[in-house]
Amino acid sequence: MKLIFLYGPPAAGKLTVGRALQQRTGLRLFHNHLVVDTLLSVFPFGSPSFVKLREQTWLSVFDAAARDGISLIFTFAPEATVNPSFIESAISTVQKAGGEICFVELTCPIDVIEQRMENPSRAQFLKLRSVEFFRESRSKGAYCFPKFPADLTLDTSTVEPPEAARRICEHFQLDILTATPDAHHDPRA
Repeated sequence: MKLIFLYGPPAAGKLTVGRALQQRTGLRLFHNHLVVDTLLSVFPFGSPSFVKLREQTWLSVFDAAARDGISLIFTFAPEATVNPSFIESAISTVQKAGGEICFVELTCPIDVIEQRMENPSRAQFLKLRSVEFFRESRSKGAYCFPKFPADLTLDTSTVEPPEAARRICEHFQLDILTATPDAHHDPRA
Protein backbone atom coordinates (compact mmCIF):
# COMPACT_ATOMS: atom_id res chain seq x y z
CA MET A 1 0.00 0.00 0.00
CA LYS A 2 1.21 3.46 -0.88
CA LEU A 3 -0.32 6.65 0.47
CA ILE A 4 0.46 9.46 -1.97
CA PHE A 5 0.32 12.48 0.32
CA LEU A 6 -0.14 15.66 -1.75
CA TYR A 7 0.33 18.77 0.35
CA GLY A 8 0.63 22.50 -0.17
CA PRO A 9 -1.05 25.83 0.46
CA PRO A 10 -4.65 26.60 -0.45
CA ALA A 11 -5.18 26.79 -4.23
CA ALA A 12 -1.86 25.11 -5.02
CA GLY A 13 -3.72 22.55 -7.13
CA LYS A 14 -3.82 19.57 -4.79
CA LEU A 15 -7.25 18.31 -5.83
CA THR A 16 -6.57 19.01 -9.51
CA VAL A 17 -3.28 17.09 -9.42
CA GLY A 18 -4.93 14.39 -7.28
CA ARG A 19 -7.64 13.92 -9.90
CA ALA A 20 -5.06 13.75 -12.69
CA LEU A 21 -3.12 11.16 -10.68
CA GLN A 22 -6.29 9.19 -10.00
CA GLN A 23 -7.15 9.20 -13.70
CA ARG A 24 -3.66 7.98 -14.59
CA THR A 25 -3.37 5.28 -11.92
CA GLY A 26 -6.84 4.26 -10.84
CA LEU A 27 -5.88 4.95 -7.22
CA ARG A 28 -8.62 6.18 -4.92
CA LEU A 29 -8.65 9.87 -4.06
CA PHE A 30 -9.24 10.74 -0.41
CA HIS A 31 -9.61 14.50 -0.72
CA ASN A 32 -9.27 16.20 2.67
CA HIS A 33 -12.44 18.25 2.14
CA LEU A 34 -14.50 15.07 2.19
CA VAL A 35 -13.80 14.97 5.93
CA VAL A 36 -13.54 18.72 6.53
CA ASP A 37 -16.85 19.55 4.84
CA THR A 38 -18.66 16.72 6.63
CA LEU A 39 -17.44 17.92 10.03
CA LEU A 40 -18.27 21.55 9.19
CA SER A 41 -21.91 20.52 8.92
CA VAL A 42 -21.81 19.93 12.69
CA PHE A 43 -18.80 21.69 14.24
CA PRO A 44 -17.18 25.12 13.76
CA PHE A 45 -13.85 25.03 11.92
CA GLY A 46 -10.99 24.71 14.37
CA SER A 47 -13.18 23.82 17.35
CA PRO A 48 -11.78 21.09 19.63
CA SER A 49 -14.30 18.49 18.40
CA PHE A 50 -13.68 19.41 14.76
CA VAL A 51 -9.89 19.12 15.14
CA LYS A 52 -10.06 15.85 17.08
CA LEU A 53 -12.55 14.14 14.74
CA ARG A 54 -10.80 15.36 11.58
CA GLU A 55 -7.48 13.84 12.64
CA GLN A 56 -9.08 10.64 13.95
CA THR A 57 -10.94 10.18 10.66
CA TRP A 58 -7.89 10.80 8.50
CA LEU A 59 -5.76 8.39 10.55
CA SER A 60 -8.49 5.73 10.70
CA VAL A 61 -8.85 5.77 6.92
CA PHE A 62 -5.06 5.57 6.47
CA ASP A 63 -4.86 2.64 8.88
CA ALA A 64 -7.73 0.68 7.32
CA ALA A 65 -6.55 1.32 3.76
CA ALA A 66 -3.01 0.19 4.63
CA ARG A 67 -4.29 -2.95 6.37
CA ASP A 68 -6.52 -3.73 3.37
CA GLY A 69 -3.73 -3.03 0.88
CA ILE A 70 -5.59 -0.13 -0.74
CA SER A 71 -3.24 2.52 -2.10
CA LEU A 72 -4.66 6.01 -2.18
CA ILE A 73 -4.07 9.68 -2.84
CA PHE A 74 -4.60 12.17 -0.01
CA THR A 75 -4.70 15.96 -0.27
CA PHE A 76 -3.64 18.10 2.68
CA ALA A 77 -3.27 21.82 3.35
CA PRO A 78 -0.99 22.44 6.33
CA GLU A 79 -2.55 25.07 8.58
CA ALA A 80 -2.70 26.19 12.20
CA THR A 81 -5.63 24.03 13.38
CA VAL A 82 -3.85 20.80 12.46
CA ASN A 83 -1.98 19.19 15.33
CA PRO A 84 1.78 19.53 14.61
CA SER A 85 2.15 15.82 15.47
CA PHE A 86 -0.28 14.80 12.70
CA ILE A 87 2.46 14.12 10.14
CA GLU A 88 4.37 11.82 12.51
CA SER A 89 1.09 10.11 13.41
CA ALA A 90 0.28 9.61 9.73
CA ILE A 91 3.71 8.14 9.01
CA SER A 92 3.53 5.85 12.04
CA THR A 93 -0.04 4.73 11.28
CA VAL A 94 0.70 3.84 7.67
CA GLN A 95 4.02 2.12 8.42
CA LYS A 96 2.63 0.08 11.35
CA ALA A 97 -0.08 -1.22 9.02
CA GLY A 98 2.54 -2.23 6.45
CA GLY A 99 2.17 0.72 4.09
CA GLU A 100 4.45 3.38 2.69
CA ILE A 101 3.80 7.12 2.72
CA CYS A 102 5.04 9.18 -0.24
CA PHE A 103 5.11 12.95 0.27
CA VAL A 104 4.61 15.30 -2.67
CA GLU A 105 4.88 19.01 -1.97
CA LEU A 106 2.93 21.19 -4.39
CA THR A 107 4.19 24.76 -4.47
CA CYS A 108 2.91 27.81 -6.26
CA PRO A 109 3.77 31.53 -6.18
CA ILE A 110 1.47 33.61 -3.98
CA ASP A 111 0.23 35.75 -6.88
CA VAL A 112 -0.91 32.62 -8.74
CA ILE A 113 -2.56 31.24 -5.58
CA GLU A 114 -4.48 34.49 -5.22
CA GLN A 115 -5.62 34.32 -8.86
CA ARG A 116 -6.82 30.74 -8.37
CA MET A 117 -8.46 31.49 -5.03
CA GLU A 118 -11.63 32.96 -6.54
CA ASN A 119 -12.02 30.27 -9.21
CA PRO A 120 -15.66 29.07 -9.21
CA SER A 121 -14.47 25.43 -9.16
CA ARG A 122 -13.44 25.98 -5.52
CA ALA A 123 -17.12 26.36 -4.56
CA GLN A 124 -17.76 22.65 -5.10
CA PHE A 125 -16.24 22.05 -1.68
CA LEU A 126 -16.07 24.47 1.23
CA LYS A 127 -12.65 25.67 0.13
CA LEU A 128 -11.10 29.02 0.98
CA ARG A 129 -12.19 31.48 -1.72
CA SER A 130 -11.46 34.89 -0.23
CA VAL A 131 -8.14 36.47 -1.18
CA GLU A 132 -8.60 38.99 1.63
CA PHE A 133 -9.12 36.24 4.23
CA PHE A 134 -6.16 34.30 2.80
CA ARG A 135 -3.89 37.34 3.10
CA GLU A 136 -5.05 38.10 6.63
CA SER A 137 -4.67 34.46 7.74
CA ARG A 138 -1.28 34.18 6.08
CA SER A 139 -0.04 37.35 7.81
CA LYS A 140 -1.06 35.81 11.15
CA GLY A 141 0.92 32.63 10.42
CA ALA A 142 -2.09 30.38 9.82
CA TYR A 143 -0.26 28.40 7.14
CA CYS A 144 3.01 28.04 9.04
CA PHE A 145 3.46 24.38 9.81
CA PRO A 146 6.48 22.40 10.94
CA LYS A 147 8.48 21.29 7.92
CA PHE A 148 7.89 17.72 6.91
CA PRO A 149 9.40 15.43 4.31
CA ALA A 150 9.05 16.11 0.62
CA ASP A 151 10.08 13.14 -1.48
CA LEU A 152 9.11 15.19 -4.54
CA THR A 153 8.35 18.91 -5.01
CA LEU A 154 6.40 20.29 -7.97
CA ASP A 155 5.57 23.91 -8.83
CA THR A 156 2.01 23.79 -10.15
CA SER A 157 2.39 27.18 -11.82
CA THR A 158 4.86 25.63 -14.27
CA VAL A 159 3.78 21.97 -14.37
CA GLU A 160 0.34 21.07 -15.76
CA PRO A 161 -1.69 18.47 -13.81
CA PRO A 162 -1.22 15.60 -16.32
CA GLU A 163 2.54 16.20 -16.31
CA ALA A 164 2.56 16.41 -12.50
CA ALA A 165 0.74 13.06 -12.39
CA ARG A 166 3.26 11.56 -14.81
CA ARG A 167 6.19 12.78 -12.69
CA ILE A 168 4.61 11.46 -9.49
CA CYS A 169 4.03 8.07 -11.14
CA GLU A 170 7.59 7.96 -12.39
CA HIS A 171 9.11 9.06 -9.08
CA PHE A 172 7.13 6.58 -6.96
CA GLN A 173 6.80 3.86 -9.62
CA LEU A 174 3.00 4.04 -9.49
CA ASP A 175 2.09 2.74 -12.93
CA ILE A 176 2.32 -0.80 -11.54
CA LEU A 177 -0.46 0.07 -9.07
CA THR A 178 -3.12 0.63 -11.71
CA ALA A 179 -6.45 -0.52 -10.33
CA THR A 180 -8.72 -2.96 -12.11
CA PRO A 181 -11.56 -1.31 -14.07
CA ASP A 182 -14.24 -2.39 -11.58
CA ALA A 183 -12.29 -1.49 -8.43
CA HIS A 184 -14.47 1.57 -7.82
CA HIS A 185 -17.78 0.05 -8.86
CA ASP A 186 -20.62 1.06 -6.58
CA PRO A 187 -23.18 -1.76 -6.51
CA ARG A 188 -25.93 0.78 -5.78
CA ALA A 189 -25.35 2.50 -9.14
